[in-house]
Amino acid sequence: MNIKKAKEQIADTVRAYLEKDEYGRSIIPQHKQRPIFLMGPPGIGKTEIMSQVASELGIGLLSYSMTHHTRQSALGLPIIKQREYGGEVYDVSIYTMSEIIAAVYELMESSGVESGILFLDEINCVSETLTPIMLQFLQYKVFGGHKLPEGWIVVTAGNPPEYNNMVREFDIVTWDRLKRIDIEPDLTVWKEYARSTGIHGAVVTYLDIKPQNFYKIETTVSGKSFVTARGWEDLSRMLFTYEHIGIEADKELISQYLQNRQIAEDFALYYEIYKKYRSDYRIDAILDGTVDKGISERASRARFDERYSLLGLLLEAVTREAAEIHAEDAELMIVKRTLGELKAEYDGKNAADLLAAEIEAINDERTRLKAANALSYEKDNSLLYRRELLERYRRIAGEGFNEVRAAYMTDVERFKAHLSDVKRHMDNSMIFCEKTFGGDRELLILVTELAADPVTARFISNYGCDEYYKHDSSLMLRERKLEIISELDRIERESKALE
Repeated sequence: MNIKKAKEQIADTVRAYLEKDEYGRSIIPQHKQRPIFLMGPPGIGKTEIMSQVASELGIGLLSYSMTHHTRQSALGLPIIKQREYGGEVYDVSIYTMSEIIAAVYELMESSGVESGILFLDEINCVSETLTPIMLQFLQYKVFGGHKLPEGWIVVTAGNPPEYNNMVREFDIVTWDRLKRIDIEPDLTVWKEYARSTGIHGAVVTYLDIKPQNFYKIETTVSGKSFVTARGWEDLSRMLFTYEHIGIEADKELISQYLQNRQIAEDFALYYEIYKKYRSDYRIDAILDGTVDKGISERASRARFDERYSLLGLLLEAVTREAAEIHAEDAELMIVKRTLGELKAEYDGKNAADLLAAEIEAINDERTRLKAANALSYEKDNSLLYRRELLERYRRIAGEGFNEVRAAYMTDVERFKAHLSDVKRHMDNSMIFCEKTFGGDRELLILVTELAADPVTARFISNYGCDEYYKHDSSLMLRERKLEIISELDRIERESKALE
């Protein structure tokens, strides 16, 4: 299955394992909870989805690569204790607490979370001495006599043998105690993730043009040659950072993330062209509806790969703006509810003090989520934006809430103006395509991508987009007409063949 479906399976399983009956007991007892085993090639996103699941469910996350552990660190160190059995005293070997189990308790104490995911990566590559201990843990959730706390779910991962010569095959008895999920690379699903998380537009459009370069692992005379989903995402972050601080990203940098020489060189060339298009085409002017005639004429004469890159630049811009609108709208609603609750408990208290307490609560939540390893980038942005609004209100708050209410309404009007601009920009992207290329494939690609992308699709659903509705309907009618013509042609050919 693809990584998106795997994430859904994991989240549903964790919810099921955490579900309690009317007496507060786990419906599926811990010793009956099969550990999840993710089997898939390296760099596909197994670790990333664990962070997403933990963040979305509000539980803790502790990750370990088991190839970095020894028998002693997993099991604990043996110590001798005296025990009396049947009236006789014996020296008995017991174990100190496992480093892994101890880390779970430390995370619970520092973060305050009671439940979480213990993610053990590369478990089918552990050493021979650690293998039996690992298998025992998978069944009984115990390391050296110390049990994993209730409410903690075991998720494991490993690579197929063709990607790692250290892999040890599990027997049927072991597999029969695991909940196995096999994951395969899927560019279409990864693109959904890429659009929603803001992967660099050069990466997305390049992979649209050359999808065969998304994921590739080969063995050459020089060793392993590979490109993975993780490599593209990490490269995207570095490209954004280099552009932010004004450093040129060259082929040498790109090859550090795309460890396949041909693909690295090919993308480095494309990235230079992409940057030139971004500079030449003045995307902001296109979205604002003020682009000059010369740019439209150049686009109309361009080859398809250049046109496609231009579409990618337009999609990158409108997607980023749509994501900003979603974030602002959600936080304004939360702040509205918060201000309502604070006003209800006002009763003569100082408004600034109430806001200060709410700001402190946000800081505490960030600290708790960080300690639990459950603070995603998106969640942190949300909390920081909310804190910024409340801090601004606190500074202007008087004895009552009149100043705060006025400031909030100003922010609402500012949001409405921003929303209007983004809707106009999305409209203008389609108007530009229609005027420049006609109602042909470029417009079809743009409309299709707006509908397929989760960020822009949600924007259109929530706030509307006149040009999208107009073109979506006409393009669907056109496609249906072509389908009918094609079907009539087929029937006519078959009829002639029967004569």
